[in-house]
Amino acid sequence: MLGSRAEAEDVVQEAYIRWHQADETTVRNPEAWLVTTATRLAIDRLRALKVEREAYVGPWLPEPLIGSPPAPPDRHAELASDLSIAFLVLLERLAPEERAAFLLHDVFDSGYPEIAALLGKSEAAARQIVHRARGRVRSEQQRFHATDEARERLLKTFVEAVEARDEQSLLRLFAPGATWTADGGGKAAAGPHPIEGAAAIVKLLLGLQKRFAREGVTMRLGTVNGETGLLISLGDRVAAAVSIVTDGERIESAYAIVNPDKLPTIQ
Repeated sequence: MLGSRAEAEDVVQEAYIRWHQADETTVRNPEAWLVTTATRLAIDRLRALKVEREAYVGPWLPEPLIGSPPAPPDRHAELASDLSIAFLVLLERLAPEERAAFLLHDVFDSGYPEIAALLGKSEAAARQIVHRARGRVRSEQQRFHATDEARERLLKTFVEAVEARDEQSLLRLFAPGATWTADGGGKAAAGPHPIEGAAAIVKLLLGLQKRFAREGVTMRLGTVNGETGLLISLGDRVAAAVSIVTDGERIESAYAIVNPDKLPTIQ
């Protein structure tokens, strides 16, 4: 919902405080009360964050979650898709209430009556909000559905090509209209806008490899928001977490989080 661990923790803490201050005799369904309270707090927080994120230096990307998400085996693949950086970026296109309605219905299986009550809308309006949000998110997400094996294969090829400074292999790896988006937040080197086109991306990557080669750049595969991604280290410091979107054959887009404030817990 928020794309930030710290913001999520703040919402949970505020919901916890309100839970303990609530009159228990008025709470008929604890789960519904908690979901409603946390969601409304998240909506309010997103509205407040809108101004901050509009003033953010360069593209804003969600905070990466490194490592496997805690989930039962039958839920892991689905949860990974719902946590992916690409999916969270798509959610940024939605207004706070749209995002809440869509996530509650499509991810957490809440019914339209519950969503309508939470948002203070009619059930028909809630259905329309979810339908509109789904149309803006799911169709784009499904265009580039690929197995994790394909993603791992492409990332291994990426690492080998960058380390070998193999320009042609890199050009074949990216789709002609691919994009590279880096979030530096003004605290790390990153372009102010997404880089578009395979040739421009390869030029950027080879330039970065040459620039940081003496600092001991290492690249390894890891789990980023439930999917196989890339962790790039400079010396003993993780400097970037990279997530890709692919059709299984070529990389269509890549998201690189290099803002050090978003990478403090990565080992």
